[in-house]
Amino acid sequence: MLGAGRSPASGAAARFATIKNPMLRFSTAGESHGEALMAWISGLPAGLTIDFAFMDRELWRRQQGYGRGGRMKIERDSAHVIAGIRAGQTIGSPIALRLENRDWKNWQQAMSVTEPPGEAARPVASPRPGHADLAGAIKFHLPEARYVLERASARETAARVALGALAKMLLRELDIEVLGHVIAVGGARLPDSTPVTWEGLRALAAKDEVLLGALDPTAEAAMKAEVDRALRTGDSVGGIFEIRARGLPPGLGSYINWDERLDAELVRAMVSIQAVKAAEIGGGVWAATAFGSEVQDPIHYDPGPHRFQRPSNHAGGLEGGMTNGEEVVVRGYLKPISTLRRPLASVAFAGREPVKAAYERSDVCVVPAAAVVGEAMMALTLARAVLAKCGGDSLYELRRNYQAYWQQVREF
Repeated sequence: MLGAGRSPASGAAARFATIKNPMLRFSTAGESHGEALMAWISGLPAGLTIDFAFMDRELWRRQQGYGRGGRMKIERDSAHVIAGIRAGQTIGSPIALRLENRDWKNWQQAMSVTEPPGEAARPVASPRPGHADLAGAIKFHLPEARYVLERASARETAARVALGALAKMLLRELDIEVLGHVIAVGGARLPDSTPVTWEGLRALAAKDEVLLGALDPTAEAAMKAEVDRALRTGDSVGGIFEIRARGLPPGLGSYINWDERLDAELVRAMVSIQAVKAAEIGGGVWAATAFGSEVQDPIHYDPGPHRFQRPSNHAGGLEGGMTNGEEVVVRGYLKPISTLRRPLASVAFAGREPVKAAYERSDVCVVPAAAVVGEAMMALTLARAVLAKCGGDSLYELRRNYQAYWQQVREF
C-alpha cells in the first residue's frame, strides 16, 4: 500500500533520481600540463577524520614503479583542500581538492588560459595509434591533438587517487580494506601458486621503494627484465593488476536492475582507467572454459559469526551483481601505453601525408601505478555501494545503520 500523498509515478521518479544522482559522486578537472588538477567529491558523511599523510602517501605510491618516465622526477603530488573539510574532519558538504602541476612552469605560455600560445605552441601534429588523439580531434573539431592529449593523459588519475584515499578512510571506519598488487608485466607473470595474503599486500603497500608491485621477488625480477627489454627497443609494456577488498557484508549491489549490479560498476570503474582494456571478476576468464562443477563455489553452513562459508572464491566475492561476503577480487588488464620512442606510422593532421606518430615524454611501464589507481576506483565504488545500502549524513549515523545491517546478516 502506498503511503499518504505518494503515487506510483512519484516513487518511480524518486528511484530514477537516485540512480542518476548516486549518493556518492565525484569528478576531476584539469590538464596534464595545466596549472593544477582539481578533484571534487560529494556524499561523504560528516565527522570523518581525514588522514592527510595517508592521502599524500597514496599519491606517492601512484608515482612509483620501475619504468616510469621523467615526469615523475618533476612532480611531488600533494592534495590541497579547498572546501568540505574543517578542523581535520568532513562537514558533510562537497570536498574540493587541488593538486599542483609543478611542470606548469614550463608550459605557462603553451597552455595559457587567456592568450594564444603563439611560437610557444607545442602541437601534437600526428595522432598516436592507440591514444585518444585522432578520435578526440575529430570529435571536438580540433586542428591537432594537444588539448586531447592534455585531458586524456593518465596524469588525471592523480586526482582520482586523492579521492580514493578519502573513500579508503571511510571504508576503514567500517573495517573494510582495499589493496592491490601486480599479477603480470608483459610475458612475466606471478605463479598461480603464489599465496596472496593481506599481510603480504600490506607489506607491499608499506614499501619505501617500489619496483613492480609483485608479491614474489623472483617473478618481480622477471617483470623487470620485460621492462628492460622494452627500454632497449624503444617500446612499452603492459600487464595485469589485481585489486582485493575484504570485510564487506553480503548484499551490497543488486540483481533487481541492470544498472544496479555491483560487478558491472566495478568493471566500469576499472576500464575507466587510461589504457585498461579489460577487467575480470574473480576467475572469470578461466571460468569461461571450465565446467560448472569446477567453477561454482560450494556453500557450507557453520553456526558462528560467519555462518555461510565457501571453500573457494572463483566468483570473486560477487554473485548476481551483489557481494556474497567473500573477498571481492577484480583484475585490470592494461595495454602497453601508446607513446613510443620508436613511433608507429601515422598521418599528419595538416596535409594528411604519411608520417611517424608524435612523441611525448612518457613512461615505459605503468602497471604498478595503475594498480594504485585501481585501488582508488574500487574504494570509491564500494564506498558508494555502502552508502547506497546504509546511508547516513554523519559517520555516527552510517556506523549505526551499517552495524544494524551486519546484525541482520548474522541473524539470518
